[in-house]
Amino acid sequence: MFEERRQRPPGRNEACWCGSGKKYKKCHLSSDRSLPPRQVAYRPRVRSGPSIKNAAQIAGIRTAGSLTRDILDLLETRVEAGVTTNDVDRWVSDELRKNGARAATLGYKGYPKSCCTSLNEVICHGIPEDRVFLDGDIVNIDVTSILEGYYGDASRMYLIGNVSSEARRLVEVTRECLERGMAQVRHGGYLGDIGHAIQSHAESHGFSVVRAFVGHGTGVDFHEEPQVPHFGRRGHGAPMIAGTVFTIEPMINAGRYDIKILADGWTAVTVDGSLSAQWEHTVLVTEEGYEALTV
Repeated sequence: MFEERRQRPPGRNEACWCGSGKKYKKCHLSSDRSLPPRQVAYRPRVRSGPSIKNAAQIAGIRTAGSLTRDILDLLETRVEAGVTTNDVDRWVSDELRKNGARAATLGYKGYPKSCCTSLNEVICHGIPEDRVFLDGDIVNIDVTSILEGYYGDASRMYLIGNVSSEARRLVEVTRECLERGMAQVRHGGYLGDIGHAIQSHAESHGFSVVRAFVGHGTGVDFHEEPQVPHFGRRGHGAPMIAGTVFTIEPMINAGRYDIKILADGWTAVTVDGSLSAQWEHTVLVTEEGYEALTV
């Protein structure tokens, strides 16, 4: 959620910030130009690389992630036709408060709500309002809890009533993309392995992978290194290191992967009006593989 802005883009012929191994002009240049400045994903190169979390930090992130999971579980019992996205935001805010936590999104770069609710053609960063869920809608709800200074970031899809078979297939394939991406996580692997697994599965089903937004390091701060693209080449990108924590959050479109930002400066939608779906977990890289900290 909320990939941070970089201060200076790479040069056209420099390596893209995402770690794909491609030149910037052949990769993220056009999509970065379509975003408002505060949502552009590039950041200055960080020489120190991703932070390695100690046992106490991992325990704190796991606890925050468990709270996020519990809130998303609670919403499973409440999200239905007739509910508004503002209802969802109020429930998220109330649950965070009851557990001594707060929302990472509230006030972040001016964002006004405690979660994101992204319906149908909305890719991500949908702002809760008075919009009512209708039969057949699909919605991604994205929650990041801050508990005792640690961040737990996750999102999942909710299907409202009688959803079309095409929408259901998109949601299921997107979930599979997340699972396949997570299965690539291991010490010594490469971030491109994650992107390749996600991209190849999505495209094999005729869907596309959003390029403009990526996963990110998290846990002690909302956004940390590394950037985690959901597309790429196996064996490319930064190496994964045991003890690092990051999100994997593929956004998969039924149509083109291009995006448009609405007038509110946040809401990202598909340019062709096609449906979009997203699932997200926060994961810890281990020597043996990974641990999902939001399940």
